[in-house]
Amino acid sequence: MPIKKITLLLLLLVLVFSCTQKQENASDLQEQKKTKKSEFGFLYSEFNVVHDTIKSGDTFGSIIQKQNIGDKEVYDIIEKVKDTFDVRTMRFNKPYVLLRSKHKKNKLQVFIYQPDAVNYYVVDLRDTAVVAYKKAKPIRIKRRTIGGVLKSSLSETLESAKVEGALASKITKIYAWSIDFFKLKKGDRFALTFTERYINDTIYDGVDSLEAAFFEYKGKIVYAFPYATNRSGKIEYYDDEGKTLKNFFLKTPIKFSRITSRYSSNRLHPVQGIWKAHKGTDYAAPYGTPITSTAAGVVEQTGFTTGNGNFVKVKHNGTYSTQYLHMSKIIARKGQRVNQGDVIGKVGSTGLATGPHVCYRFWKNGVQVDALKLNLPNSEPMGGKNLPRFIEQMTPLKTELDRAAALEFKRK
Repeated sequence: MPIKKITLLLLLLVLVFSCTQKQENASDLQEQKKTKKSEFGFLYSEFNVVHDTIKSGDTFGSIIQKQNIGDKEVYDIIEKVKDTFDVRTMRFNKPYVLLRSKHKKNKLQVFIYQPDAVNYYVVDLRDTAVVAYKKAKPIRIKRRTIGGVLKSSLSETLESAKVEGALASKITKIYAWSIDFFKLKKGDRFALTFTERYINDTIYDGVDSLEAAFFEYKGKIVYAFPYATNRSGKIEYYDDEGKTLKNFFLKTPIKFSRITSRYSSNRLHPVQGIWKAHKGTDYAAPYGTPITSTAAGVVEQTGFTTGNGNFVKVKHNGTYSTQYLHMSKIIARKGQRVNQGDVIGKVGSTGLATGPHVCYRFWKNGVQVDALKLNLPNSEPMGGKNLPRFIEQMTPLKTELDRAAALEFKRK
């Protein structure tokens, strides 16, 4: 064989060997990266790792018995860990991890159960003295401010901004006394400052708190800022003047409902087919929707009549009373004291009704009136030393909201 051909062959062999070596090195690095994964305080490379979820019929005992652990040992383990980890609290479809030894016996060394995305329980079996403890993954709170105009409903607008739907529920609860969200219009402005939780700095875990908000409602900007006025630390929400958003009465007895019939001195009754007064406001909602008392008070009457169906009447003070008709189920009882927002019944169509709804009736000084036309009283306003402190705390938040809304509006 000519020397040139031998030399060329040797060069090719060297190149092939070199490439193979590089590929092996790269594979080794990838394997190292894989095996270096650490979670729950354990290095996975040191164990044979099994990820699974609780199946129907699974118990802590049945799971670890499958790891060649006898009945008596299982009982002893449960007894040793019961003060830290009650194994009866394990729930269907929740994840768990088994860390087994890399020896031939593949013996179970650690059991890890995750009841939720943040918390986890560890049962460490590596020593004769079984150890159990509960820990939480590190949480980082990140702050966001968004602003813009409503494109459709509040929940759909927030969804398009990649904000968790739970924030919409939180907002409607805060503004329940001030804004009827069914009356917000497409194009109304809004701005929100809120915080979100991230597990291990990367995994999204939902909205944490609402720091500030405003909504344009009937041509007026309604702000909301959290503030604790007393030593208990209970947070309430106030507007930019320190006036509470919590009125004496809620706007409606049902969340996310629509008005199907208003208070009227003369309307055609949908069942009886005759013209007569309708001294209430009808809110349509699906069967079983919770009906809440619009203000604190005492239940003075519950019962059933042919026209009203199942009903509850609440006396709030010497001036105001409310009544809720056509319930599928009465929850409150006569003489019971209820708070604003307490569930007193469920939506139905009992009595003279064509579909599921609640007829909401309102009395002032013993006379039935139209609740939608009343100027109802507010709760106590902020005063004393709290107001200047609140203004100082609120002002930069308000500036941030206004700026965010203005920037977004310019982009449009």
